[in-house]
Amino acid sequence: MAQIVDYELFKVPPRWLFLKIETADGTVGWGEPILEGRAETVKTAVEELMEGYLLGEDSSRIEDHWQRMYRGGFYRGGPVLMSAIAGIDQALWDIKGRYSGEPVYDLLGGRTRERVQVYKKIVSEDREEVAKLTADAVEEGYTTLKLLTAYQTSSIESTADIDAICETMRIAREAAGRDVDIGIDLHGHISATMAPRLLSRLAEFDPMFVEEPVRPEHLRMLDPKGSHDVPLGFGERLYSRWEFAPHLESGRLDIAQPDISHAGGITEIKNIASMAETYGAQLMMSCSVGPIAYAASTQLSHHLSNAVQQPSLGERYVDAYVENVGTIQSENGYVSLSDEPGLGIEVDEDGIREHAGQGSDWRTPIRRYDDGSIAEW
Repeated sequence: MAQIVDYELFKVPPRWLFLKIETADGTVGWGEPILEGRAETVKTAVEELMEGYLLGEDSSRIEDHWQRMYRGGFYRGGPVLMSAIAGIDQALWDIKGRYSGEPVYDLLGGRTRERVQVYKKIVSEDREEVAKLTADAVEEGYTTLKLLTAYQTSSIESTADIDAICETMRIAREAAGRDVDIGIDLHGHISATMAPRLLSRLAEFDPMFVEEPVRPEHLRMLDPKGSHDVPLGFGERLYSRWEFAPHLESGRLDIAQPDISHAGGITEIKNIASMAETYGAQLMMSCSVGPIAYAASTQLSHHLSNAVQQPSLGERYVDAYVENVGTIQSENGYVSLSDEPGLGIEVDEDGIREHAGQGSDWRTPIRRYDDGSIAEW
């Protein structure tokens, strides 16, 4: 393997950060070290890690680099550091694959499946539109849907709040039928006090999973199957195996959902998946960012035996940044991978440079309750 000699970062619309790492012989790997709404912060963290640990080093020593980046600064963990590590890690695996001529899933031990099921997100608060979007997704061949509700509840949910969420779920179930699995993402909006009541009500509609019913700091308060009968998924805002461990040990986590660009990258998610398998939990990786991260996530989904599904690829801007985008697009509810090396995509560097800096200073919207206090986004 060759020495790491250079790197470059690109902030691009709609809200992504791309990393290019180059070795002495000109081999290039790409990663996506992004924390939405904190691109500049993570960019600085990547610069510190690259300058402090990686420039001049052998690109092949991925595990050693991961350990140095995580442990070398004494303070560790958290969304900023782990997102920076994640993007660097993706790029190093991309380089390793391009040297060997193999896709990342072969470097990790090969495929465990030929194709990966993807789910379609249904995002609307208009109930008539929910019904239409659901029917359209089923018509497109999706057999799993994820209903994302941004319904603004009270700080302690009223009966009307719970009724409204359940009614939206009922409409989606009615439009999809019994042959389609439906999950519902509550985005951490529900209070720990009222979550058991809502979960017990949602059980009527047989959800495949309920995602992040409460904020991550309150996950430990969820009762492991004592007061409800629905599978729970969460982990988008957990960043390492050590943060997943107590939830797996308690039995409250059925579907682990780490994000490929937030939870330490390919190296760490492989560890999280192995731990989840030990406790009988499945893996459904989150990927709410761009095509480089999606390619990395798809490589892992083809390798990890307990990786059951992943989201479908968002189309916005993708063609501007990836030349062979067809290799990561789904068809009839599934995505299959070619045997292209590394992450399996050819990044359009000219397209990235053309868009770099244009409208990429996205910030997380601030939401408030009717009384003016801060609510979850």
